[in-house]
Amino acid sequence: MSETPPKPVALEAREAGEDGRRFSPSVARNREPIRGVFAKHVAREGRVLEVASGTGEHGAFLTDELTGLEWTYSDVDADSRGSQAAWVAAATHDRLHGPLVLDASLADWGEAEAERPWDVVVSINMVHIAPMSAVEGLFAGAGRLLKPSGKLFLYGPFGRDGIMAPSNARFSEDLKRRDLEWGVRDLDMELLPLASLADLILQDIVEMPANNLAVVFERT
Repeated sequence: MSETPPKPVALEAREAGEDGRRFSPSVARNREPIRGVFAKHVAREGRVLEVASGTGEHGAFLTDELTGLEWTYSDVDADSRGSQAAWVAAATHDRLHGPLVLDASLADWGEAEAERPWDVVVSINMVHIAPMSAVEGLFAGAGRLLKPSGKLFLYGPFGRDGIMAPSNARFSEDLKRRDLEWGVRDLDMELLPLASLADLILQDIVEMPANNLAVVFERT
């Protein structure tokens, strides 16, 4: 961990249950489309490391639906890890693990390094609300920790070859007003070069609701 971890980010109000689990309105909207893409293009079984797990809802939902997945939460933010731990405690199965303390911008991901190789690394709605150092670290870490043919799964808004949907462009400008290091990333111009450096090849791009994309890379 760095001495000054990134400021926790939540772009929406999150309801908290009495047992410590938090609930995100955006997860309620996108979890089923994500499940469909995950099952078809990513994995139905295997060991999954989620980077910046947020409330923890995605891991809980996907492991309930895809019973071959072993899912490990991680986050830089202690409050988010508290919610993730509550989801682990509430699970009716033993395939949710963590949370690990993980700062994606660092060259060493701590406990996650010791548990390599991973079958899948997941990052949902992170790269646009993180500094570029964390985005670079995400790709480098996936390249380092994934097994050959392992998958990196990203979900969120992206530009393509310098073109961005108007709603995503407005969103990106709003993010930059909050923090100059944030912003919607261009998949082709910014992220594909990082993937190449990490020995990751683009495998699938799936259009999702609200001008989001599900993007799948494979470790060579």
